[in-house]
Amino acid sequence: MRLLVVGKLNGQLSNAVKMAMTAGAKVSHVETIEAATHALRAGQGADLLLVDYDLDIAGLIAANEGERIRVPVVACGVDPDAQKAGDAIRAGAKEFIPLPPDAEMIAAVLAAVSDDEKPMVVRDPGMQGVISLADQVAPSEASILITGESGSGKEVIARYVHQKSRRASRPFISVNCAAIPENLLESELFGHEKGAFTGAVARRIGKFEEANGGTLLLDEISEMDARLQAKLLRAIQEREIDRVGGAKPVKVDIRILATSNRDLAQAVKDGTFREDLLYRLNVVNLRLPPLRERPGDVVALAEFFIRKYAKANGMLERPLSAEAKRRLAAHRWPGNVRELENAMHRAVLLATGPEIEEGAIRLPDGQPLAAPDPAARAAQTAADAAEAVTRTFVGQTVADMEQRLIIDTLSHCLGNRTHAANILGISIRTLRNKLKEYTEAGVPVPAPQMGASAA
Repeated sequence: MRLLVVGKLNGQLSNAVKMAMTAGAKVSHVETIEAATHALRAGQGADLLLVDYDLDIAGLIAANEGERIRVPVVACGVDPDAQKAGDAIRAGAKEFIPLPPDAEMIAAVLAAVSDDEKPMVVRDPGMQGVISLADQVAPSEASILITGESGSGKEVIARYVHQKSRRASRPFISVNCAAIPENLLESELFGHEKGAFTGAVARRIGKFEEANGGTLLLDEISEMDARLQAKLLRAIQEREIDRVGGAKPVKVDIRILATSNRDLAQAVKDGTFREDLLYRLNVVNLRLPPLRERPGDVVALAEFFIRKYAKANGMLERPLSAEAKRRLAAHRWPGNVRELENAMHRAVLLATGPEIEEGAIRLPDGQPLAAPDPAARAAQTAADAAEAVTRTFVGQTVADMEQRLIIDTLSHCLGNRTHAANILGISIRTLRNKLKEYTEAGVPVPAPQMGASAA
């Protein structure tokens, strides 16, 4: 986390800085609100501003908004004055920290405001395969497209890839393309020069330059306007960007990650997404399965969220009851990990006994999780397994699939060639020729087992 401290570094504020650094923050410092806005405008970047409440916090937030810079503010002050603290919150500060600081409070506020605690919690084999691929490609410089339903954890795995890359010590900058209006997104990405538009009172460094040397995540890239897609394509190809109103290009050294919850191939067919941009972004595709397809992760994630929100709310950490675990695993979770997180946050607050019972786990409409229907659950498990098997066929050649079918059938027949040929609907000669090819290629071929004929 990047923390920018604003104010004169007296003894107490210096202690707060040291505690923030101990809590894992990368801290920089300026003395005035003008210097703070200038530092952000110049691309220094910050995830949080810690500001002395004797300064004009409302003016700082207004100046940042005028420059289209949105960074949360936490106010602080020595010998806290209730009126000043209230004024700071009303001015737009998210929290107030009294000085001298308490180490645990500093750490808790940083965690609550930044929400950086997003570890990769993986138990399910389906998700472990995705992580293995991520580990394999993370050290490269290849662009990666991360796809999956909303709430499935696309940004979490993007951060994981960055942390495993050679750029891990450099900035990780995320831009939500769906959350920023089209007329603002260009300036957000590429920056602007003074006078480029009304309100552009000085040069502003965009996210491309802010991420220089590190990783830029383009979240929900499918929502980007077609005109801006062309400018993005050039930036990726040429490794240089043009600020809005700029006279000359600026070189950048970044790795691009992108996410989408839509089918970009279909978007290309529909004419809403550039095919050449898709090729540039989709050098490697990490497809995150929805939570319903990774049941092994549900309880592990639920237990992580219980620990997180019990700590955040200063409450007792209760274990899940056996029935609560069964209902969690049986639920479809249409909102994926995000829905599960919210449900467990509510459960932490609603639980009263020594365990978190199923009654404390509520859906967004207040209804409890339904008891699992064994027949429906079995049918859904079979359907999910069939869908997972089908997905493994994609990208394989017909010859690969034929080989796999022949070898699996032969294994099923305990190596009996005659039985396998009958099941496959081919002659025994054809089967023997195929097996000869596989053996010569070094592919293990099942031998007849005891009592099974090789005929």
